[in-house]
Amino acid sequence: MNKKILAITMGDPASIGSEITVKALSDNAIYDICNPLIIGDACVLEYAKKIVGCESIVINPVSDVSEAKFEPGTIDVYDMKLVDMDKLEIGKVSEIAGEAAFQYVKRAIELAMEGKVDGTVTNALNKEALNLAGHHYSGHTEIYAEFTGTKKYTMLLADGPLRVVHVSTHVSLREACDRVKKERILEVIRIADQACRQLGIKEPKIGVAGLNPHCGENGLFGNEEALEIRPAVEAALAEGIGADGPIPPDTIFSKARGGWYDCVVAMYHDQGHIPLKVCGFVYNKEAGKWDAVAGVNITLGLPIIRTSVDHGTAFDQAGTGEANQLSLINAIEYAVKLAENR
Repeated sequence: MNKKILAITMGDPASIGSEITVKALSDNAIYDICNPLIIGDACVLEYAKKIVGCESIVINPVSDVSEAKFEPGTIDVYDMKLVDMDKLEIGKVSEIAGEAAFQYVKRAIELAMEGKVDGTVTNALNKEALNLAGHHYSGHTEIYAEFTGTKKYTMLLADGPLRVVHVSTHVSLREACDRVKKERILEVIRIADQACRQLGIKEPKIGVAGLNPHCGENGLFGNEEALEIRPAVEAALAEGIGADGPIPPDTIFSKARGGWYDCVVAMYHDQGHIPLKVCGFVYNKEAGKWDAVAGVNITLGLPIIRTSVDHGTAFDQAGTGEANQLSLINAIEYAVKLAENR
């Protein structure tokens, strides 16, 4: 079996990224499906393996992909040597951590663009720390877009059978409404259709959400459905894409989860994120911890593969060893699937 090499960024070194990385890669099953290479700092992973109780794992620093062993029980790390553990404050926003997190992402992109790895997986970074370091991006997606020269892209979130792409993401709600335009919606429908095919779905069914309550009730609550969304759906149908909509936002996600649609086109960030996280994030009140933090964030439209955890840096959990690794495992599995079908 020709296993794919995945570059997995460590995320903000002050976050839970290193801890869930060690937890995920302590599972030998990961090595059955891919060859994982962590992009980060070996010293942070050495610290993390003690925090999570995996001290028997060997951290293998490398300076080139060819030096990686890809063996269970060993975590290969492309050692960037950017972090001084004496200065790093776990669980705190800092310029040092923001700079390191940015450089990890940049290097992962470079390795993928050079063809040295088959895909990339990202742990969370902190936007405040990123900006303190002088890198003014609203998130991973914008970094990837710039360093790959990509202008047309979108985010896909996935948790089991529920998959969602977005017409807009990191903008104000007021601006998000203004971005609901036929051409952008059609572009995202096309990207959703292509993504489903890359995941092995031969005839994708794409559900397109409305923007307004009840899809505007024929203009009573807004006219974006009639003027922008429905024309985009009709154009997609004319291209042979299995699009349907606009569908009322309060029912479309339940339908998708039940198998009516392979992917949902959401009109803005929270319209898509809330249902995914309600399904994927499961908190156990009695135990006082998360039983599951599932879900994957995938950037579509790039020349390289990028999947990510669907949660933040969780500074409040950093250093406790309690963070849940399920979302990272999901992201790795999706990256493998995309690489194999590419």
